[in-house]
Amino acid sequence: MSTYLLAFVVGEFDFVEARDKNNVLIRVYTPIGKKEQGEFALDVAVKTLPFYNDYFEIPYPLPKMDLIAIPDFAAGAMENWGLVTYRETALLVDPLNTSSNTKQWVALVVGHELAHQWFGNLVTMQWWTHLWLNEGFASWIEYLCVDFCFPDWNIWIQYINMDFKRALQLDALDNSHPIEVPVGHPDEVDEIFDAISYCKGNSVIRMLHNWLGAEPFRTGLAAYLKKHKYSNALTEDLWASLEATSGKPVNKVMSTWTSKMGYPMLSAELVETADQITLNIKQQKFCANGDDSSDSSWLVPITVITQSNNTPQTYLLEAREGQIVLDGCRAGDWVKINPQQIGLFRVKYSDELLKRLLPAIKNGALSEADRLGVQEDLFALAKAGYSSTANLLTLMGAYGNERNYVVLSSIDTNLAELGSLFSHLPCHVQFKAMRRKIFAKVLAEVGWEKRETDGHTDSLLRNMLIGTLGRSDDDQVIEKCHELFQQHVSGGAQIAADIRGSVYCTVRQRGQEKEFEQLLELFSKTDLHEERDRVQRVLGSGPNADLRAKTLEFALSDSVRSNDTPFVISSVAGAGHEGRDQAWNFVKNKYPIFLERYAGGFLFQRLVQSTCANFTDMEKYKEVEQFFAENKAPSAERSVRQSLESIKLRAGWLERDGEAVAQWFKDQGF
Repeated sequence: MSTYLLAFVVGEFDFVEARDKNNVLIRVYTPIGKKEQGEFALDVAVKTLPFYNDYFEIPYPLPKMDLIAIPDFAAGAMENWGLVTYRETALLVDPLNTSSNTKQWVALVVGHELAHQWFGNLVTMQWWTHLWLNEGFASWIEYLCVDFCFPDWNIWIQYINMDFKRALQLDALDNSHPIEVPVGHPDEVDEIFDAISYCKGNSVIRMLHNWLGAEPFRTGLAAYLKKHKYSNALTEDLWASLEATSGKPVNKVMSTWTSKMGYPMLSAELVETADQITLNIKQQKFCANGDDSSDSSWLVPITVITQSNNTPQTYLLEAREGQIVLDGCRAGDWVKINPQQIGLFRVKYSDELLKRLLPAIKNGALSEADRLGVQEDLFALAKAGYSSTANLLTLMGAYGNERNYVVLSSIDTNLAELGSLFSHLPCHVQFKAMRRKIFAKVLAEVGWEKRETDGHTDSLLRNMLIGTLGRSDDDQVIEKCHELFQQHVSGGAQIAADIRGSVYCTVRQRGQEKEFEQLLELFSKTDLHEERDRVQRVLGSGPNADLRAKTLEFALSDSVRSNDTPFVISSVAGAGHEGRDQAWNFVKNKYPIFLERYAGGFLFQRLVQSTCANFTDMEKYKEVEQFFAENKAPSAERSVRQSLESIKLRAGWLERDGEAVAQWFKDQGF
């Protein structure tokens, strides 16, 4: 057993307990008086532990499994063997005041940490270079586990808009790193607990699982764990087991994904003749700056579906270029590369292929995941300069009939990023108008109150719609939010937990000192950390500079836990270009405090990124660069470089497409 997995907890806690079907005693420990808030996590754990027993073909080796909520805990959770420690918001669920989004987060974190009891604890990586074996795998199987426990949550399509997207965003940067990276100093360990180890790691596992097939993958995984239990292993050991059970060249293919940073962009064109229809594919490294000089290439498992043949056709691209003869494809068919967004790459369709996909987006012939994927790929291409932002905005017009939560959430997130880029320019108003046009009619259909027919993602959709329309100056939504909020704070009808965060955010963005003080009072009265978190993450989002300054001082007060301070500051940094300046100046002025508090930990990285990465001009680039040249940033050096690169990319994007976007809005009549 590795020493980093040992934990002792001394304190007064309540607990709830149950035994799983294999008679393992499972307890969830909570603060005194809150044991009912441990029931949901207990239910998840009771289902999850036997699921992993069966999947790995190895019984959980201990007689008990404890999960405990720690009040001041920086990370989401830590997988100590048999005693997993959690941040309160990652374990506790209040039946009346916890949102569906938080319940989903709790289920995923419980699934993640319990997976570590096998993958990380029973078999431990040989050295931190192989960290991704722990985190990448646990971050993949947590979704498999949650899908097993809650099949109606549609968690795998949500995965695309969460982990998969984060992996592609970070790994497109010049300042990314390979999945496997040499580690020679403790500070370097903290730096690789990032979206590459977690999100790219799990995306590579997901792609491999699909390529090998579910059963050969599971069988190989079980063989790996049995062979190396109670010892250490390398990435190559896992590949060897999977190769033995699948008969496929796993090491040859997967080493191209773990040993180098980045991923490919596949350019696709169709050649139609009387005899056959062929898809010509060419790969190059996808770069966030649009650079095409890299000679990197990968062995790429590809799947393709067409309008006339919805059975995925598989192909392994082993060179820079390849051809796929499409079985059952007819002239004029649409062609979708990478169905379900399983392959870790971007797709650049020819103009003709993209044109053919538009009707399938409008009429829903493409699956939700594929409608999401087309839009996400084109957004990334526009951001990098491989396509134009005007083309992207035109594509978004094809989603007028869209009602799927994850697809709409992706569009919302991408429009918000564009709006942030243009926040200091006149066309920012047009971005808000476009969002109102897309989302207002959906909220009118969904309504403000939960319906009997609502599923899990309907609740997530409602919350997202209220939040985005509030940020987009929808007068009816703003008025309704203020009405609900005043009833809530006066002791009247309480705001439903599922929409409370968006109502708070809208009220804060459109309110003044009265609403600010009311939110602070809510913060001080509650003992539910999720509720405190809702408040502190929106406090700085309003237009009043004095109230933003109060928020920043509040962030360093005794009222806010030190592990929450960076998120309070982020609320100010997210308040447009003025908020970005204000938060950055605050961090500079208080830098010795932050250095003492967070140096060497991941919260320091988050603080740097949230306050620096979203500037849009080269003057700020120089300012940030100069500051960190004169002030050390232990464990956050890579985060500083990534933030500087982000500033440069955003400045280039604005310069490249700013005028064309303004003209597009003018031509569309916004």
